[in-house]
Amino acid sequence: MTNTINILVPDVGDFDNIPVIEVLVQAGDEVTAEQSIITLESDKATMEVPAPQAGKILSLEVALGDKVNLGDLIATLEVAVAESADKAPEITEEAEVVPATPVVEASKVEEPVAEPAQKADAKYDYDLVVLGAGPGGYTAAFRAADLGLKVALIERYDSLGGVCLNVGCIPSKALLHTAKVIDEAEAMSAHGLHFGKPEIDIDQLREWKTSVVSRLTNGLASIAKQRKITLITGHGRFSDEHSLMVAGEHGLKAVSFTRCIIAAGSQAVKLPGMPWDDLRLMDSTDALELEDIPRRLLVIGGGIIGLEMATVYQALGSQVTVVEMLDQLIPGADKDLIRPLQKRLKNSLNNIFLNTRVEKVEAGDDALSVYLDGNNVPEKLDFDRVLVAVGRSPNGSLIGADKAGVNVDERGFIPVNNQQQTNQAHIFAIGDIVGQPMLAHKATHEAKVAAEVCAGEKSFFDARVIPSVAYTDPEIAWV
Repeated sequence: MTNTINILVPDVGDFDNIPVIEVLVQAGDEVTAEQSIITLESDKATMEVPAPQAGKILSLEVALGDKVNLGDLIATLEVAVAESADKAPEITEEAEVVPATPVVEASKVEEPVAEPAQKADAKYDYDLVVLGAGPGGYTAAFRAADLGLKVALIERYDSLGGVCLNVGCIPSKALLHTAKVIDEAEAMSAHGLHFGKPEIDIDQLREWKTSVVSRLTNGLASIAKQRKITLITGHGRFSDEHSLMVAGEHGLKAVSFTRCIIAAGSQAVKLPGMPWDDLRLMDSTDALELEDIPRRLLVIGGGIIGLEMATVYQALGSQVTVVEMLDQLIPGADKDLIRPLQKRLKNSLNNIFLNTRVEKVEAGDDALSVYLDGNNVPEKLDFDRVLVAVGRSPNGSLIGADKAGVNVDERGFIPVNNQQQTNQAHIFAIGDIVGQPMLAHKATHEAKVAAEVCAGEKSFFDARVIPSVAYTDPEIAWV
């Protein structure tokens, strides 16, 4: 006796016309429960849609490149059901499909390590604890839960998504969209289409940016609840090789685990000798708060974060100067790729100083005085705000890893092998904390590998290329 199940497009958030980027089965295939059927790609994440039960694909209703919406029919699945005494007739039902792993910037351990057992030791609270709920952390938790593990997800912020969704990638892209609209409206004046100077309501703009973030983070919490993942809010530190202490609003909480995935991320580098007690000196998180629009802004660091923030504040009306210690913007990318961007920025920004160091910053009553060291640059300039965007440092030294016997190098990175295992076979690490490139999409791929290995599957990280993007104008991308 069989049933026919309709596999529908699940709720993947506030998205329409989602492209199908992979079709992983065809009509006639036998599939197992949770085997991926298709892969969808939204603006920020990739989502695999699994089979709700084992069975045979009777028909496939989508093709590569199709665009689908919530509730659209993906496939029909024939599943076997046990015979009952009443011998009920065959029925067709709608299957509620929970989407599988969302996929949204090392050193290696060469020694072989033992493969972890699939099932947890009953003496521990959870099969798997994930420390950090950024794009890597929540992806690992979701994938592990899909594979049947009892999972807890520890996050220091009140909302999921980590730095990327809360104070990084997502709010910066929202503001970059604003900058793009302003710049395009101004550019059209050369073609006979004239707009007035934009009136910027900074409070309303900030509220809109926050609402964009909230929609995504709330969606993650809903997905975690669907998967019965335990969410624990607080700062987690290892107390031994199988337990963590989480310091939260209500005190300390002990959490024990069979396996753990460290996804504790990174933080903005704070240059020493700077007057960090002065609120006019900002890191990238501060800059995204949009407290005001300074008349004169200095950006220290000509990398991706620095230039994206320079793009935003220039469009909003600031006179922006960029200082970069090396001889080109976005160091590490090919010079010929950066040349069109640098040419455009020279026309829109106030100044770009390459091969230049900031010697010191002095806080005065009316301005921050910045002293520069370089060829043909002023010795001192005054600014209303200064943004320090010189990179990020890993949080490996902040989680008590030594209590668990996990090796952390002198820079705070945690070495892993190609299955994301640390020197402790049951403890894994992913994302910024394992090394460059510090990119969200790299973290999510590593997360899937780590979760699958935790569940006893054969999986490993073998990325031939990793894409990188700067959302400047023009946008720059390379691998």
